[in-house]
Amino acid sequence: MANFKMKIVYLIAGTFNAGGMERVLTNKVNWLAAHGYEVSVVTTDQRGRLPYFKLDERIQTYDLGINYDEDNGRLLGKLLHYPIRQWQHRRRLTRLLVQSKADVVICMFNNDVSFAYKIKDGSHKILEAHFSKNKKLQYGRRGLWALADRWRTWREEHIVSKYERFVVLTHEDAQLWGRLKNICVIPNARTFEPKGQAALTEKHVLAIGRYDYQKGFDTLLNIWASIDVSKDGWTLDIIGDGPLREELRHQVERLNLTDSVRLLQPTDHIEDAYLNASIFVMTSRYEGLPMVLLEAQACGLPAIAFACPCGPRDIITDGVNGYLIEDNDTQTFSDRLLMLMGDVALRQRMGEAAVKDSERFTEESIMPQWQAVFQNQ
Repeated sequence: MANFKMKIVYLIAGTFNAGGMERVLTNKVNWLAAHGYEVSVVTTDQRGRLPYFKLDERIQTYDLGINYDEDNGRLLGKLLHYPIRQWQHRRRLTRLLVQSKADVVICMFNNDVSFAYKIKDGSHKILEAHFSKNKKLQYGRRGLWALADRWRTWREEHIVSKYERFVVLTHEDAQLWGRLKNICVIPNARTFEPKGQAALTEKHVLAIGRYDYQKGFDTLLNIWASIDVSKDGWTLDIIGDGPLREELRHQVERLNLTDSVRLLQPTDHIEDAYLNASIFVMTSRYEGLPMVLLEAQACGLPAIAFACPCGPRDIITDGVNGYLIEDNDTQTFSDRLLMLMGDVALRQRMGEAAVKDSERFTEESIMPQWQAVFQNQ
């Protein structure tokens, strides 16, 4: 338990999505509330929607009603409305923080990152990053959007040093940021304690993530199409949703994969999906610390992933609990996948190693590191 009722405030865009950041936040604040902390979550774009993941009833929630997402995908709209929304955001957040008298405020690198550290409310300010330093440059956008991404990356390099602590998820990302005096590495904890371990005997491959550019599921489908799985009965499930759902569905049809690939909606029973699979695959173009790899590992799945920045190198030991593949090396990815599909003993050996290694990412291992940061401000 905390020695006194320390007040912690988290700042995030919203808690209504089924994303990794929302899941991590929910688990973290629930743990803190259960251990004697007074916790609040402040959002900007909630719009009355319920949190996707259940929050402890002791946690206070506030929405500032800024609604940045109204301008998503419209560069002109962003240019015109963003300064006004920023002014409203800073004004409303300042009022709330002054009233709340928090001990620690944690900014999760959203639209308040440029001014949260300036608010004079008496709290210690911590910045928490869930993506790698070069995330915006990895969007692959062109034209004015590309210029905007480069400018935002440059601006962030100057902002992060203003916070008392800047917490990143991986040592790989810490190196990208350079020699910052305030930087420290605290990985995410895995999001659940498995009720069992995958048998790894089912002819089933699993991928999970948002259907967008980042996750690279278009590449995964091309890899799957290059493997003749029909005679062996292997199947691939890709669980998620997002803007590229229709494109991926058409790709499945175009590649004649309808008999072996399913595009499935997110589920509240995600643990069962892991436990019923035998191999986990990830073809992301960039990450922060991919929660799906931590979850697959905890359930005893060997994983194959591109060594994208950042995260896979901190989780997968190549040839021990899975395979790390150099970015865009689809041939080696296919070869390693076929190797695992054809060798149940190899899968089980890697699965055992994955379970053992996952102990590094339990809440009991990770949350005391956060407590130390809170108490040492």
